[in-house]
Amino acid sequence: MTLHIEAVYDGKTFVPTEPIKLKPNSRVRIAIETEEDQPVSFLEVAQSLQLDGPSDWSLNLDEYLYGGKLVNGS
Repeated sequence: MTLHIEAVYDGKTFVPTEPIKLKPNSRVRIAIETEEDQPVSFLEVAQSLQLDGPSDWSLNLDEYLYGGKLVNGS
């Protein structure tokens, strides 16, 4: 049986973040993959920066980047 769980290491033991259906003293094999090993998407990084900006930024990108709206995409 294979279970994928998330846990927190408290310095001595791994503590699951949610209940696990295993009998006490069950022998298991653990493979550790830290969250730092996980790929992070551009969107996750951008959201984590919590930058302030105008609410219409995406609608008026050219105006904010270049000082005016581009005409006919040029």
